[in-house]
Amino acid sequence: MSDVNGVNAHTGSGAQPLLKIDHIRKRFGAVQALSDVSLEVHPGEVVALVGDNGAGKSTTIKMISGVEVPDEGSISFEGREVHLTSPAVAEQLGIQTVYQDLALCDNLDIVSNLFLGRELSRTIIPGVVKNIRKAEMEERAIPVLKELGINLPPLNTQVASLSGGQRQTVAVARAVLWGSKLVLLDEPTAALGVTQTRAVLDLILRLAEKGVGVLVISHNMSDVFKVADRIVVLRLGRTVANFVKKDTHMDAVVAAITGAVEEVPADR
Repeated sequence: MSDVNGVNAHTGSGAQPLLKIDHIRKRFGAVQALSDVSLEVHPGEVVALVGDNGAGKSTTIKMISGVEVPDEGSISFEGREVHLTSPAVAEQLGIQTVYQDLALCDNLDIVSNLFLGRELSRTIIPGVVKNIRKAEMEERAIPVLKELGINLPPLNTQVASLSGGQRQTVAVARAVLWGSKLVLLDEPTAALGVTQTRAVLDLILRLAEKGVGVLVISHNMSDVFKVADRIVVLRLGRTVANFVKKDTHMDAVVAAITGAVEEVPADR
C-alpha cells in the first residue's frame, strides 16, 4: 500500500489525526467485505475514499458511523481507541454521516429537518401536547448557516420544493449544526447539475476551513481532485493506495482503483 506516513496533507504537519482506522476487517457470512482497511482524517482535511463498486467503501463508512462493528482492527478518534457500537455513539463523539438518500422529510420545512429529533418545544398539556418553538430554532440555526456560508431559501420553505443541490445542502447543514468534528459524505454530488455540484463542493471546502474533518465517498474523479487533500483507494476490501492530491494525478489514482498496478507511488 502506498502511504504518506501519517503526514497531514492539509496542514503539512504530522499532527494527531482526528480519525484513525487501523487494519479493520469485516465479514458478512461467507463474504469478506473488508480484509485490511487503514486510513486517517485530520481536522480541517478533506479525504476522498474511492474505489470500484464492491471495493468496501460503504462498509468502511458503516464502521465509522456505528452501523456495523469491525471483526478485527481498531478505530481511534481524537487519539483514543473507540468502540462505535451504534450511530448514537458515533454522533456523541461528533461524527455525522450524510448518506446518498439524504434522509430528509419532504413534508417538513427546512428548519424542521435541521432540528429533526432535536426539536425545541414547550409543553402545553403534560404528556399530550407540545408546541414546537420554530422561531427559536431558526434563531439558533441562522448564525451557524451564515458562518459556514450556507445559502438556503427561507427556513420555513418545504423541503419537497427544493432543488437537488439545496436538499444536499440541507442534509450537510443538519450534520454540522450540532458541532460535528467529522462529517462523512456518501456521493454528495450524485445526480446534481454543474451549478449545484459547485455549490456542494464549495461547502465541503468551507467545512474544512472551519476545522471539520471531511471523508467523502465519490466516483467522480473530477470532483475528488477539486476538493480532496488526500485520496485513499480501496480495492477488494483493502487499502491499496494513499495519495497526497497535490503530488499525484488522476491517471495514477485510476490505475490504483483498477489494479493496473499493484503499488502506486504516493508522490507521482
